[in-house]
Amino acid sequence: MPSPRLHLLASAALTAAALLPVAGWSQITLKPDGQWRYLVSAGANATAGNSDTVNATARGEGVRMTDHDKLTFLGQIAYGSADGVTTTQRASLGTQYNRDISPRSFSFASADALRDKPSNIASRYSTAFGVGRHIVRTDQNNFDISTGLGYSRDSYVTPTEVIGQTRDHYGRLELVLAEESNHKVTSTTSLRQKVTVYPNLRDTGAWRAALDSGVSVAMTQSLNLTAGFTYRFDSDPGAGLKKGDAAFVTGVSYRFD
Repeated sequence: MPSPRLHLLASAALTAAALLPVAGWSQITLKPDGQWRYLVSAGANATAGNSDTVNATARGEGVRMTDHDKLTFLGQIAYGSADGVTTTQRASLGTQYNRDISPRSFSFASADALRDKPSNIASRYSTAFGVGRHIVRTDQNNFDISTGLGYSRDSYVTPTEVIGQTRDHYGRLELVLAEESNHKVTSTTSLRQKVTVYPNLRDTGAWRAALDSGVSVAMTQSLNLTAGFTYRFDSDPGAGLKKGDAAFVTGVSYRFD
């Protein structure tokens, strides 16, 4: 389980994001008209002198939504270095399709790919399918819960000990438990968050989880200031690696509606 210190870090960052006037995970426009809409976000910072650091992130998202289904594509890259040492080198791609079974229930299917060299992940491929429920569904607030089954396969940059055995890859069946919400706080401020937990069905007791949250504030109809907090947890990431990774990123985003 995450340590109290990690719990404190996550809680503090989420509280800060909620209180900041411009708190990068911006809100893409969601309209059930069958049209494609896109959102591009970016953030960066650098220092030089006694400490030389570079951090940069970029994210792109596309959504097509109707009154009975939604198709989403997402891509994200992040890079960071400190005094010549790479600290972050992460790239991910994902897609998910939701289709309503009834006004309150839906089914979903998803596929994701990840590369994260500092975390020793040469590649991770995941697929999942399941069902969900629209708990709240209004113009201002949406809240969904979902559950399903998934399969993930990790290939490692360097063979490492995972679940008591040295491996160069590891595949497993997983349970998928998720909740997601979108909130229009004011006419210019939007809040978005998603938590997904993946209990390992191959080796009971192992699990991983992902938290994404953020706030965006509109400067113009298309341009937004953003800030976001992400947290990734793996109960057994491999020898010599920490179980949790947290990031707080600020930036700007641009909508193509």
